[in-house]
Amino acid sequence: MCGGRGTRLGGRVEKPLVPVCGVPMVERVAAALRESRAETVHAAVSNNAPETAERVREMGLAVVETSGEGYVSDLTAALDSVGRPVVTAAADLPLLEPEHVDDAIAESFDHGGDAGNADDPRSVTVCVPADLKRRLGVSADTTFRGEDGRELAPTGLNVVGSGDDTVQLTCDDRLAVNVNRPSDLERAEALCD
Repeated sequence: MCGGRGTRLGGRVEKPLVPVCGVPMVERVAAALRESRAETVHAAVSNNAPETAERVREMGLAVVETSGEGYVSDLTAALDSVGRPVVTAAADLPLLEPEHVDDAIAESFDHGGDAGNADDPRSVTVCVPADLKRRLGVSADTTFRGEDGRELAPTGLNVVGSGDDTVQLTCDDRLAVNVNRPSDLERAEALCD
């Protein structure tokens, strides 16, 4: 998902093209997806980020055009185009690693360690505790209460399946950093390899 405006980050570079440790965020996320169990990597782009659309085409990614009206409408357009199950990852998650993607896929298809159910993969929302984001000093724009009452924040990594929905909780600092503001960018730079 790389078609948003990225207005909170500011600057002259489109948000997905902002470098973290010298590599544009969209390239970092695409590399993690390519090195994971995911079979094909698509980039959901819009007119809001024309330079990003050009860059992902140069990278050889399959491109899905969206309206750019917001995350939900862009996600719906992407799902209509590529179908389900699908892994979604926000371009502002620059510290994403292949093992994060593989863990989410396993949770979706293996149903938490069962023999697996490829016919009914469940949807997985990967979350971190909101207090982890606060401790790291990064933005936590969206939070919700988990079943245990704990405040959680979605990471931007999901699996959209056809089965039940579940939350996969992680305390991995790398998944807690979505780059939405300059202070988030500073923290991502400090944490990247």
